[in-house]
Amino acid sequence: MPVYLVIDNGSKKAEATLRLRELANKLSIESSKKIHPVSLQHADCIDSEKLNNIPANTFYAFLKQQLEQGEREFVVLPLFFGMSRALSSFIPEQISLLEKDFGAFDVNLAEVIYPLPDGESKLAEILFENIKIAANDNNLDNKKIVLVDHGSPIPQITEVRKHVAIQLQSLLGEQVDVSQAVMERREGSAYDFNGALLEDWLSEQAVQGVEDIIVAMLFFLPGRHAGDCGDIQEICDKAAQDFPKLTISITPLISENDLLVSILHERLLSMQ
Repeated sequence: MPVYLVIDNGSKKAEATLRLRELANKLSIESSKKIHPVSLQHADCIDSEKLNNIPANTFYAFLKQQLEQGEREFVVLPLFFGMSRALSSFIPEQISLLEKDFGAFDVNLAEVIYPLPDGESKLAEILFENIKIAANDNNLDNKKIVLVDHGSPIPQITEVRKHVAIQLQSLLGEQVDVSQAVMERREGSAYDFNGALLEDWLSEQAVQGVEDIIVAMLFFLPGRHAGDCGDIQEICDKAAQDFPKLTISITPLISENDLLVSILHERLLSMQ
């Protein structure tokens, strides 16, 4: 029987690992299989006291331990929106390093959460539900919505956000306009495909007289960027200070909706 992993990129924030563990536990119950929460990097820097005295798993160390125990087959469920370099480059590099000591073994990578060109309608449904939560189920007609992701130097990852925005717009209807922004991007015109920085977009809207904005978070887990005291929160707080008439609501994270477990379960079933 394969060893099953759900993986994220990794964070130095304990909250990210704890949430990943919750997700893995729910998926274990849903699938009746043991799902291991594993981060590609960074999480091994977290003090285990912040993790209920259980150190975080990272990809290389976890696979090495499993290989030493005789395991030779792994199924990896990526908690990634698109095919980032972490999946296309980092994972193959780590596998190659391990194969030098353990010989060839099988690592089967499931589809990402939002595989293009078809995408994943359930992700748009999660965002739609999260927007309603942020709006307290009030009428959205007078609110501006901006879909925000981290920002990537890879155009294909930005295409994921654009595709999601189209699906989300369809769910919200023509009376609500869905804009897009990134938390950060590299300088230069070569990265204009990323779109506007969130801080710039918020300022532009406030100058135009917009007073009510919902920031729809295209982030899975809490950490340095998302969640309480993250970069997104700081950007929004600063905009609200600079423009006192501006009210900004931030949606829950993707992992807070159990539809994500359903998506991951479908990815798991597709590997059997």
